[in-house]
Parts: sequence; structure tokens; C-alpha cells
Amino acid sequence: MMPAARESLLDAAYTALARRPWSAVRMVDVAAAAGVSRQTLYNEFGSKEGLARALVRREADGYLAGVERALAAHADPRERLTATAEWTAATARENALVRAMLTGCWSERLPAPTLTAVPSSSAVPAQRRADGPLPSPGDFVALVRDRAVAVLGGPGAAKPDTAELARSCELAVRLAISCVSAPPGEGGVTDLVRAALHRQPV
Repeated sequence: MMPAARESLLDAAYTALARRPWSAVRMVDVAAAAGVSRQTLYNEFGSKEGLARALVRREADGYLAGVERALAAHADPRERLTATAEWTAATARENALVRAMLTGCWSERLPAPTLTAVPSSSAVPAQRRADGPLPSPGDFVALVRDRAVAVLGGPGAAKPDTAELARSCELAVRLAISCVSAPPGEGGVTDLVRAALHRQPV
């Protein structure tokens, strides 16, 4: 199956989930919306659980790709971390799956696949990856922190203390996630992260 068809199926599943609880999303409707047969959908994902895992994996990858863009968008390290925090809060506000992944709070409307790997007999590489472990909230903190440390402490960067840099990066990520759970008032995540990083060695 072409990757474009897989993406169309995932888009159809995401759209269906925005309209109704996952328990009410039917595989036949997802296939029809993507313009493929139900058998094609099952061949690609194996089951509704497989589709859920693939959808969660795609949204996780999309969030992490946005982190990469945010870290690359500025020259100033504090602005890079602020942009990453803004991206985290904005994406979680708009995307219920990202919000659930970052906070660990899965509502009854959402699929809630186990985060551990499941046995996979799929011949589809993307599905084998989706059947692998899915990131927990703690995994996301570590992934974003480590990526930020790699970018901010990379070649050509001033060499701050790595442990201190890691703490600053983790602080920005954790602040952003706390803003997802308890949205801040005026100034939002931007002011909070800037204030927190003001005295941090970044």
C-alpha cells in the first residue's frame, strides 16, 4: 500500500475521532472516508487497536517534528526553549491525542492504547513501528529535553554546563506541560517560561 493511502486512512480516523468518541468510530466508515475497501484498512493496520496505535504514533511524531522546528526557529537559546514551550501548549490545546499523551489523561472519547509494545505480525514497517512502545508523558519530557540539549549544546554553541542546560531544558518542557493541564492567565506560557529561564544558565 502506498504511504499516501495510509496517511489518508489516518486522516480519516483523526477526522472521525474529532466528531465522535473512538468507541463509535467504525472501521468501515474510516475506509469509506479514505476511499479504500475495509479489507485494505485491515491489511494496513490489522485491527482497530492497530489503527489507534498508528494514529497515536503519527500524532506523537508530528508533535516531536514541531519541537525540532521550534528549536531551529531562533538563534537565542532562551527563545528556542520558549518557542518549544509555546508549540507544546498550542499543539496540546488543538490536538486531544497530543494532550492525552503529554498529560497521561486519556478521556473516554479517545482510544487508549497500551504504551508498551504489542506483538506485531504486520508486514507493514510503519505498523511494526506503531506496534512498538508508545511514549509516556515522562518519555516526552526526556525526548524534548534531550533534543533541546543536543541543539543548544551542539557545534558552534557556547558551552554551558551540560547538567545545568539539561535542567533548564527540562524546566521549560515541564512548565509547558503544566500549562496544558492548568492553562495560565494573561501572558500565558510565554511569560512563564521566559521568567523561569531568566536566571537559568542557558
